[in-house]
This record gives sequence, structure tokens and C-alpha cells, in this order.
Amino acid sequence: MTTDVTCGTKKSRGRPKVFDRAEMMDKAMMLFWQHGYEATSLAELAEATGAKAPTLYAEFTNKEGLFMAVLDRYMARFIAKHQATLFCDEKSVTQALRDYFTAVVGCFTQSDMPAGCFLINTSATVSSSAAPIVETIREKHASQEQTLLTFLQQRQLRGEIPPHSDLPVIAHFLMCIVQGMAVSAREGATREKLMEIIDTTLRLWPELVKA
Repeated sequence: MTTDVTCGTKKSRGRPKVFDRAEMMDKAMMLFWQHGYEATSLAELAEATGAKAPTLYAEFTNKEGLFMAVLDRYMARFIAKHQATLFCDEKSVTQALRDYFTAVVGCFTQSDMPAGCFLINTSATVSSSAAPIVETIREKHASQEQTLLTFLQQRQLRGEIPPHSDLPVIAHFLMCIVQGMAVSAREGATREKLMEIIDTTLRLWPELVKA
């Protein structure tokens, strides 16, 4: 007598999909940059990144967590590089500022990026109910201004800026120029138009540093 024996085999699992966190955050960044924090839904983020909602929750907890991660990535990819152009001892103070502003304008007007500044674009659409987001963006703005102040303080110690110049006021003025250019870029200003603002600002430099 023969007995037919059916051997059960386990279905092999496919390889888990490789999760490219950096690529996913870059895609999310584009959405937040273009539409703002509150106008960007989790469903839109899932569609743009190719990650399902459970994956996003597992990786970032919620939309706020994803935004915070994206914000840190933006600061590392763009702001840190712009600020690095300031701290070059071989440059004059005005050349360092020109290079910094030029790098900023390049970011604001890139053809493959949303126009303007990620921080400005998102902060303009965040309501007071999203308090952690509002406070974090405020802190990032403050850190940018502090970087400008640190730069000015270093150049003052080198004798390039008069000793009694009001550096906090100058740093705040320069930060307002950056923010104004971001808004102008968002509204369609070209790179050439923004470079004219830089030229005007630097022509005013002798007056800005007067004690």
C-alpha cells in the first residue's frame, strides 16, 4: 500500500522594502515647503513619499514629528551651508555677507524647489494652535539671527567694524532683509531682482556700522 504524503512548505517571505528615510523626508519637505504645515495632509504625505500611513507613524509618530524631522533636515541641507559662507577669514566682511546673501537667494529661486524659504513659507500658515511648531520655527529664526550676530562680533574683534556699532540692531536688520527676500521670492521675484536688494543693502553698509 502506498501512501501519498503531501509536504507542506512555508511560503517564503519577500525581502522587506528598503526604507530610504532621507529620500522620504526630502519628498515631504517639498510638500510642506509648497503648501505649509497645516495645509499638507498625512494622506498627501503618504502618497508623495510612497510610505503608508502606518510606516509614517512608526517612524515619526505623527505629522508633527515628521515636520520636525524635515525641519532639522532643511536646516542641515540649506541653512548650515549658507551660514558656512560667512565664516571665512580670507573674505572681507562685505564679501562674506555678499556670498551669504547670494547663497540664500540661490536657495529661494531654485527652479526645482518651491520659491522662497521653507521656514517663512511654513510659518506664515501655522496657526497658534500648533504651538510646538510655532515655537520651533521661532527658535530657528532666532538661531539664524544669532549666527549673523556672532559673525559681526568676530569681525568687530578683527577691527573691520567700528567698536561702538550696535551689532544686535545690525544683525536684526540683516535678518529682516533675508526674510523680506524670502517673501518676495515666494511672490515671484527673480534672482536678478533679489540680487539688486543685496547690492542696495551692501551699499548701505558704511551707514549701518556707524556708531
